[in-house]
Amino acid sequence: MAEALEGTVALVTGASSGIGEATAFALAQQGAKVAVAARRRANLEALAERIRGAGGEALVVEADITVEDEARRAVAETAARYRRLDMLINNAGVMLLGPIVGADVGEWKRMLDLNVNALMWCTDAALPHLTKAAESEPRRVADVVNISSVAGRVARAGAGVYNATKFAVGAFSEALRQEVTRKHVRVALVEPGMVATELQSHNRPEILDQLRKSNPVQDPLQPADIADAIVFTVTRPRRMGINEVLIRPTEQER
Repeated sequence: MAEALEGTVALVTGASSGIGEATAFALAQQGAKVAVAARRRANLEALAERIRGAGGEALVVEADITVEDEARRAVAETAARYRRLDMLINNAGVMLLGPIVGADVGEWKRMLDLNVNALMWCTDAALPHLTKAAESEPRRVADVVNISSVAGRVARAGAGVYNATKFAVGAFSEALRQEVTRKHVRVALVEPGMVATELQSHNRPEILDQLRKSNPVQDPLQPADIADAIVFTVTRPRRMGINEVLIRPTEQER
């Protein structure tokens, strides 16, 4: 195992698949102890075994972070197990597309609960631990990485509420950065374009059909591509903060 993050601890939400899974494994390869949080315990156990098999250390935290107490418990369990927390990767999210007019507002609530509320609760619970870690060795710096989307930059018909959640993540991230940066808690916003994950699969059949017909990207990003960017962000020197990373597939125009 590499040692760039030796002696540090990371919590990754939404780690049961996709970007979260790839990021947790990549951070472990850099020497971090990694807590992996999500609802699907079997997936988390498989990931933890992969990490341990490669020489790393992992903690499985089964939690539904759309429930505030569960979000706070995920942070508390990580800190209790490892006695510190150096990195929070707020990756969990859901994308449910469709027009605002005549919408199923239950889908709005699902997105707001996971994309916004859960991210904020995890961050609030983590900040005391991150601030403490930033005052101590081995790095004297800590990191919050919030996974947003290109949808957090430009609003589009048919994605309005998803856009709203990701715009919220961007605003929250920048305000938090200004508040904690002098404490050497860095806040990064990572905005992927199309990535080959489960994200689109949660949509209704008619939306999935529209997405298939309108998709101009034949070679989307892979989860490991985003994990690479996250690892780059959190392994910069203490003096250097990567505040925003926008990553699109080469074929993606917007």
